[in-house]
Amino acid sequence: MNVPVEYEVRRFSLPRTLSNNATRQLLTEQAEYGSWELARLRRYADGSRDVWLRRKIIRARRSFAVGDLPRDA
Repeated sequence: MNVPVEYEVRRFSLPRTLSNNATRQLLTEQAEYGSWELARLRRYADGSRDVWLRRKIIRARRSFAVGDLPRDA
């Protein structure tokens, strides 16, 4: 069964006063510690940025059927 992948998305804006190095550091930390990946980055003429990060939503599934539960003796 092929289940489509679902993503959680986080969108935020960065001001133009934030340097390229600071932006890189911020995005790197999000990727390393939050398991986020860069989905889109849009830079405007005034220097501000809109950033979209995403990460997979992992759904927990049962590893056994309900009828397979052990019964107390």
